[in-house]
Amino acid sequence: MTVSESGPAYDIHPGNVTEKVIASFHMKSARETQLLTALIAHLHAFARETQLTHGEWAKAIGFLFRCGEISSDKRDEFMLLSDVLGLSSLVDMTDAPEGATEGSVLGPFYAADSPVLPVGADLRASAQDSALLVQGVVSSTRGGAAPGASIDMWQTNVNGLYATQDEAVPDDALRCKMHCGADGRFQFTTVLPGPYRVPEDGPVGELLRAGGRTAWRPAHFHFLLRAEGHRPITTEIFVAGDPYLGSDAVFGVRKSLIVEPTIKDGRPVVDLAFTLASDVG
Repeated sequence: MTVSESGPAYDIHPGNVTEKVIASFHMKSARETQLLTALIAHLHAFARETQLTHGEWAKAIGFLFRCGEISSDKRDEFMLLSDVLGLSSLVDMTDAPEGATEGSVLGPFYAADSPVLPVGADLRASAQDSALLVQGVVSSTRGGAAPGASIDMWQTNVNGLYATQDEAVPDDALRCKMHCGADGRFQFTTVLPGPYRVPEDGPVGELLRAGGRTAWRPAHFHFLLRAEGHRPITTEIFVAGDPYLGSDAVFGVRKSLIVEPTIKDGRPVVDLAFTLASDVG
């Protein structure tokens, strides 16, 4: 039904406004129509159910405006908002391909310009930092190594700061893009990441404080995994024994993503195994 078919746009009242707004859109695909129609319907239903006031509506609009103001190419406050509301994790879990490694949140500090480094690279800011060896393999649900697999990894330093936040270390430390070998294997030297509090100096921080919520995240590595003919996966790897595993501010922890470092040749080692879902049936 179009707006003209449902009567003139000015013939509007609380009982028909939702219908008229939905009818005013003409999206290019059925999926876009489905998504936008559901969004409008749920937003309007929320306003009706809660009897939303003009002041509350204005406060919410201002909150979103401030999320945009504080966002930058190194920080995404909207992504952080999605994370702390559990939306990111819900999408990760409901859109998970069968047989693949579980996904987890991208987080607000992903930087697409990480350096491309060879297998075996040292990502530490200083050779004097305690070394942790991270090694693993990227496999396919078809069996064997995922052909042409690559990893994109970023993490905090031991102080809980990402390199893009910490002026004391090079901006491209503790993160990399790496093409795996023909056997799907990767390896790099880094440091054990530290737990940290998600940014609290913006509107999302205000929301956490107002709700009596923790801002702490357990120590973790972020991974974005890709391979030709496979669905990419964004996930995280967490360290066993971290005190914040059970209270992650962004609901990103999954049991299958918790690892226990071992000691090999006198230094700690983390062994990982990722599986990507093939796009080929």
